[in-house]
Formats: sequence, C-alpha cells, structure tokens
Amino acid sequence: MVKIMIADDQQLIRESLKIILDSDPSFEVVKVVGSGQEVLDSLKTESVDIILMDVRMPNMSGVDCTRIVKKEYPNIKVIILTTFDDDEYIYDALKYGASGYLLKGCSLEELSSAIHSVLSGGACFNPNVAGKVAQFFSQMANSNSEFSFEHEEDFDLSDTECKIIAQIGHGYSNKEIAQKLGFSEGTIRNYLSVILDKLDLRDRTQLAIWYLSRGNK
Repeated sequence: MVKIMIADDQQLIRESLKIILDSDPSFEVVKVVGSGQEVLDSLKTESVDIILMDVRMPNMSGVDCTRIVKKEYPNIKVIILTTFDDDEYIYDALKYGASGYLLKGCSLEELSSAIHSVLSGGACFNPNVAGKVAQFFSQMANSNSEFSFEHEEDFDLSDTECKIIAQIGHGYSNKEIAQKLGFSEGTIRNYLSVILDKLDLRDRTQLAIWYLSRGNK
C-alpha cells in the first residue's frame, strides 16, 4: 500500500484528490494538508511514501518545503502537482530533489502511473513541462552552472554505465533497465551509485537532466 500525503492550499482540490486516489486499492491517502509548514509538522508523526505538493501555498512554498523534506526525509518522494509551469518553479523543484512535475490537468491514469514510476526510482514530467526541462538544462549545461560539464572522457564512464545513463534519461526504472540489460536490480542500483559518484550528482532525476542537457534524446 502506497502511503500518500496531499499538500494543497485549496480544500476542494485536496479533498477531491483524496477521494480519487483512495479509489485505487494500491493507494492510501494518509494526510491532506494546506501548507508547507503543515507538511513538516505532519511528517513528525505520519509515515508517508510520497507527497503530492502544490507550489503556491501560504507561508512556505511547495518548492521550499520540498527542499526541507528532501534534506530531512531523503527517502520520501515528492511530485510537484500544480497549475503553474513557470521555468523558475520547475528548475527549483528539481534542484531541491523533486522526482516529478505534473500539471493539475493530468488524468488519474497519468497521476497513478507517475506515482508508481517515481516509487520505482523513475522520474515523471507533464509533456508541457518535459520540453522546458530539456531546454532549460541544456542552456545551463553551456553556462557556468553546477550542471556544466566539459568532456565525456573526463568522467571515465564504461559502456555499461553509459547504457544505464541513457535508460535513466528515457525514464526507465531500475527493474526495467535490469530486464533490458540482463542484470539484476541490485546490480543496477550498484552501477547507479557509482555513476552518481563519478558525476557528482545527487539522484537519478539530476542524472536524467544531465543526460538531456548534453543534447541526448
């Protein structure tokens, strides 16, 4: 059973999401809150697997809340679920560790798929957002930002590691990559740990962004 927290300052939206998600037997919405501070307060007593986080909430934005959640509870996944697809929100949410960015117009099927994908180690983006992610980080790759890199050979990546990076860049989970490449999931996890260390990245979301930023598709 996937334990979900919904954070949205509009009561109608958060209650509606709860009803919809609770209709799926694999989900349990254990908490609905209306602000980032309520998220942090609730996490002191509630155990959750994933948070659906709105961006604009009173006192503390969903982006700032994501930063604190990922620092204090790194195993909890965060999907930004909002009506806003502003570049700054997208960048900051991913920079602070969100595993996905969806717009509220997405279908239940899309949301359900995104939740399962993120919990399996993948990342998810609304189609309208995915293009901005690729474009934005492509620009960053050519700037003096933390995502700027020089030459592929500097990273000493093996052929297998490059294949795994490509699969992650296309959104595949560890299980799917293991099946495609003929390894166990544990082996893929070990490879991923080494790859992140070599590239000095925090998680697979940043790795996928790194892959896209280098002009790959």
